Amino acid sequence: MAKIIDYENSGRRIIRLSTADVLSVVREYQNYVHIRSGYEQTKDTLQNVVIYIPEDI
Repeated sequence: MAKIIDYENSGRRIIRLSTADVLSVVREYQNYVHIRSGYEQTKDTLQNVVIYIPEDI
């Protein structure tokens, strides 16, 4: 599961992904993008796609 790490001083957060998380994101990416798509077409396709990663609590 993804683990969110807070940095108090900067107000930013880092999300640490496990191997399973990365593979899940790649799988979702492959479901939405065709292999022969160019960069702009891929970017346009993924712009409205939301990929959820569970947070480690």
